[in-house]
Amino acid sequence: MSHEPLLAHRDFRLLLLGQTTAQLGTQVSAVAIPLLAVVTLHASSLEVGIINAASTVAFALIGLQAGAWLDRVPRRGVLIVSDVLRAVLLATIPVAWWLDMLTIAQLVIVSFLVGFARVFFDVGYQSYIPSVIGKDRVLAGNSAMEFLRASGQVAGPGLGGALVSVFGAALVVLVQAVTFAVSAVTLLAIRTRESSDPAPGPRPRMRSRIAEGLRFVLRNRVLRATAIVSATGNFSFAMASAVTMIFMARELGLSATVIGLVIAGGSLAVMLGSALTPRLAKAIGSARVIWVALALTAPLTLLTPLARPGWGVILVVLGMAAGELGQIVYAITNISLRQRLTPDRLLGRVNATMRFLIMGLFPLGAIIGGTLGQLIGARATLVVVGVLVVLSPIPLWLALRGMRDVEELPAWDS
Repeated sequence: MSHEPLLAHRDFRLLLLGQTTAQLGTQVSAVAIPLLAVVTLHASSLEVGIINAASTVAFALIGLQAGAWLDRVPRRGVLIVSDVLRAVLLATIPVAWWLDMLTIAQLVIVSFLVGFARVFFDVGYQSYIPSVIGKDRVLAGNSAMEFLRASGQVAGPGLGGALVSVFGAALVVLVQAVTFAVSAVTLLAIRTRESSDPAPGPRPRMRSRIAEGLRFVLRNRVLRATAIVSATGNFSFAMASAVTMIFMARELGLSATVIGLVIAGGSLAVMLGSALTPRLAKAIGSARVIWVALALTAPLTLLTPLARPGWGVILVVLGMAAGELGQIVYAITNISLRQRLTPDRLLGRVNATMRFLIMGLFPLGAIIGGTLGQLIGARATLVVVGVLVVLSPIPLWLALRGMRDVEELPAWDS
């Protein structure tokens, strides 16, 4: 593997370009679609929860099968097809709006189908990066990737809020469709071929391959702990996603533009965390930082439900920024550990198993968050979310206590 700087690596730059662009579109749409549901279609918190649940239920339905299949095929082609499908599906939303035919049901269906394509992209992408830059540089690669992708997260919400105010939410969704198309083009231009081909000989049955990936994760105490921590965090985020937009729009009285700027403030923390992760890993320890990042930032997320109209809105910014900072440092170091220590032939299934265990609770969390929002209100629901986030790092601390660096962990044998 070449030791040239990562940014001198042509194919890595293409990956960065595609994912930065797609992340910009995703963040623009992250403001547009909830506002489209809440403001244009007058959705309730339960309906917003259903839309969010539909976007992730595919991880529970086909996540494991996708991982087993992706370990047998070249991953780049799957990523390209996933991007194209998502672009086409999202483009139907502004078309339906223009024809005055847009409904909550269509948002649910499109979210559901886009979620299916996302399963294959997310699992394949995490497994594809080591093939492009090498396993020895995944921490630096993931950090650089998340930093530039976070630049889209910073610009996206503010831009999305402003564009929604000027053009309307439905047309802004078209931006995300275009960015997925750009991502597909950059992937097509990559020349690096994946480092290993599928093993020759008869193919094991799908059920056996899925079971092998599940056993590998569940028998490894570190992987098992990260699955619990990530699932708890994602479940909490899903609960919050059903009420956060309603909390800001209706209880705090914020405009679409201001909501976008508030979300962008959290995304600035993502950029900061992405840039600092390699230094934090060196200073604190590449294993220890995984749980310390969450333990230090989680309590600050309880600031969000304390916000009030006026200057009190700053508490939302601080709470979201703290949560984003801790989560991005955790995500980069956790994924890098998994990519580095998992055998390549199992990487797709391990990533898929983790995504299945992590994302499988997202639909339930979104529905529970929406229901709690109806029963006890958005503010009280966000308090419940904050408590869950504070407790989430405990299993990982138990699994990694006493360990400073990833190098102290042996490679995980299959």
